[in-house]
Amino acid sequence: MPTPAEAVRTYILAKDGNRPFLMRQAFAEDVALEMVVKTDAISFPSTASGLNAVEEILVRRFGVEYENIYTFCLSQPSETDRARFQCHWLVGMSAKASGQLLRVGCGRYDWHFNGHGKVVRLVITIEVMKVLSGAELDGVMRWLSSLPYPWCSPSQALLSFPSQNDLREVEAYLKQAQ
Repeated sequence: MPTPAEAVRTYILAKDGNRPFLMRQAFAEDVALEMVVKTDAISFPSTASGLNAVEEILVRRFGVEYENIYTFCLSQPSETDRARFQCHWLVGMSAKASGQLLRVGCGRYDWHFNGHGKVVRLVITIEVMKVLSGAELDGVMRWLSSLPYPWCSPSQALLSFPSQNDLREVEAYLKQAQ
């Protein structure tokens, strides 16, 4: 039986590494997904039901569109978070088709677990998603790849935060998430 931390970590490894088979270790067959997207910089279906549909949206389709994916949870579940865990997240990725677009965003996860430690409901809120040119890829990826993965505190992410003006909203979000 996975712990909430193991389930969340497995999801991140599945999504970032395009490994849909890992989702079965972390998610219940009847999982429900809700996406709350508060930006026009990225789009997702608002809901999905069942493991196959969630795998398709969060791993397979995502892996077709993006590469160089780094997702960080900005806090870890404790032993008391057996039924529900909320945390802020940070993500960076580049467009696979051209490599000319880079996205950096942040938001919140709201995880719900069953008695067997598997995710039965996940609400992903995308608060900020910034689109940068591919010219920023090296600097942003150096920053992201230097952070502790997949658990990183907002203060750790801010220590070496890139100086691009286009990322000020992400920086402000990380500051308020501390």
